[in-house]
Amino acid sequence: MDHASSALSASANPGSIHELGVKEKNTLESARGIVADILNAHSKEIIFTSGATESNNLAILGLINAVNRLFLPHIVTTNIEHSSVLEVCKHLEKTKQVEVTYVSVEGSGIVDPEKIKKALKPNTVLVSVMYANNEIGTVQPIREIAKEIRHHNKNLESKVFFHTDAVQAVNYLPVNVAQLGVDMMSINSAKIYGPKGVGVLYVKKGTLISPIMFGGDQEFSLRPGTENVALAIGLAKALETTEKMKEIEVKRLTKFRDYFFKKLSKIKNIKFTINGDLEKRLANNINITIPNIPSDLLVIELSARGVMASAKSACKAGDGKASHVIEAIHPNVKETDGSLRFSVGRETTKADIDYTIKALSHILSKLEKWY
Repeated sequence: MDHASSALSASANPGSIHELGVKEKNTLESARGIVADILNAHSKEIIFTSGATESNNLAILGLINAVNRLFLPHIVTTNIEHSSVLEVCKHLEKTKQVEVTYVSVEGSGIVDPEKIKKALKPNTVLVSVMYANNEIGTVQPIREIAKEIRHHNKNLESKVFFHTDAVQAVNYLPVNVAQLGVDMMSINSAKIYGPKGVGVLYVKKGTLISPIMFGGDQEFSLRPGTENVALAIGLAKALETTEKMKEIEVKRLTKFRDYFFKKLSKIKNIKFTINGDLEKRLANNINITIPNIPSDLLVIELSARGVMASAKSACKAGDGKASHVIEAIHPNVKETDGSLRFSVGRETTKADIDYTIKALSHILSKLEKWY
């Protein structure tokens, strides 16, 4: 009987009013409360989604659906955003639902807040700037951008809302939404060592937003469908763990990252460029360009030696095109210039870095004819 009750409880719908459903609902709300406390938000401002792609879509499409259509809405973003932001903006632009300004980042991979300020118009309704880039790890000046937006809003009847894709930042940077000054923030569980298939969109009270899917009133009428309680719990626990170890892990991984760059520079005859600002970058991010050797070839050669690197964002890895992020900071980059991203993490050791450097050295010697 106990086993049967346990199984029923695990599969109960949190929207049901019977005992097992109420228990599931309470469990879900407990997970929501944990996330809200860590973000310094209210529980009703936390929307569980299937991941960051859905969160980004809901933030942008949901806001555009909710704004006054007496004028053409304007969005400001950057040219190095994740595809789940850029592709939504391009779709809205193509279907003539919005106009978009794509602000170019500096060569360092960091956007100038002054450029965001200059891009704002009377019809601007949304600014979406990622907290940290998923390819080159550069940390964007979110607080400074928020300050510019607040100043802009003082002079207008309509408000400009600020969204940030914080997926890459959560492991290593402060996520207090009040201090950041954002109205919406996207998080993905898988990037913080939690289960895949679940994410969060923080939506500050008073933010204009409408659902982009229909069928139920779950998640405060913003995300229909039976909630996946188990995944929500997993995300909450992963976020708790991340916060507890963040300070120590940042110090450890920063040392590893810098050690990698130092060892890399000692490889004989290697020519490489570090992509993105060396200081204002995530502790775990190593992104380099090696001239005249294609990225895919380097990734495959490393994989054969047990080293898993990437050329760009995984969701665009098979499109056969150069990384839009690398092109944004290096406009003259060639298709044959190989860009590589190495990510260090909780299980990374110094021995792993030494092995990777050794493997890369052997690969470059093997491919010397490409130079």
